[in-house]
Amino acid sequence: MFSKQFLSMKKILVIESEVGAKNFFLECLETGGFYSIYAENGLTGIQQAKAELPDLIISEISLPQLDGYRVLSILRQNLSTAMIPLIFVTTKVARAEIRKGMELGADDYLTKPCTAKELLSAIAACLAKRNLLQHCYASCSFSQFQPFTESLLAETIKQINFQFTFPSNSLLTKVFNFIEANYHQQITLSDVAIAVGYSSTYLTDLVRRQTGQTVQTWIIEYRMTAARSLLLNTDETIETIAARIGYQNVAHFFRQFRQHHGITPQTWRTENRNQQSRNNNERIASLIEG
Repeated sequence: MFSKQFLSMKKILVIESEVGAKNFFLECLETGGFYSIYAENGLTGIQQAKAELPDLIISEISLPQLDGYRVLSILRQNLSTAMIPLIFVTTKVARAEIRKGMELGADDYLTKPCTAKELLSAIAACLAKRNLLQHCYASCSFSQFQPFTESLLAETIKQINFQFTFPSNSLLTKVFNFIEANYHQQITLSDVAIAVGYSSTYLTDLVRRQTGQTVQTWIIEYRMTAARSLLLNTDETIETIAARIGYQNVAHFFRQFRQHHGITPQTWRTENRNQQSRNNNERIASLIEG
């Protein structure tokens, strides 16, 4: 959690044309200890971003003059605003809209109505990521080791395998084997129960007594492990990864991933790839110094 002193230095730009939503965002930011500025349309939002250089931007997609997608594209093409984190908080909930926002470089995507807790958590995650990157850029010279880093990163990716260890429990071997074989499909508690020859009620009680968790929790745990492997080791889109691990609805995957990790899949990918690069740089530096 950030200190009050840290938060008081953070300036957040809100781009929102709807009065009720604007007031909600500003109240949340005030409660969170942030300094906020406001723009009522996309064009003014871009002007404010360039003039004020906020630490983070919250934006609706449906905006007068320039929509949020266009705002994000313009900001990402400008050197002074390219690295400012941007969170879409919007009424647009279709899979294609979420995917478009993330592919354009949005750092997070919340759908309205959201809670103050959800908004402040997303802000905290984005600011933490930015703070980490700033420290990294200040202390590392990536260009010095770039050719070596790319080679080592590629080799590291080849060596990483998707591994997940279920608890060792002879009573649940069939359950865990079924989840491992079918996690990429739309499986339910009923599917697992039928496969192992138990009623859903008995299976639920058995798994909870033996592990303290539910069947659905173990399915999610396995899928999250698979998701992390794909995010780190491939360049597949979030939508493709979601489909590969059994989610027909990418928004459902986004929600479960954020509940599980506290950040979005794209943010997790960025942070962990950056960490992987830093680890490789440290290894290279150690080899050169040695």
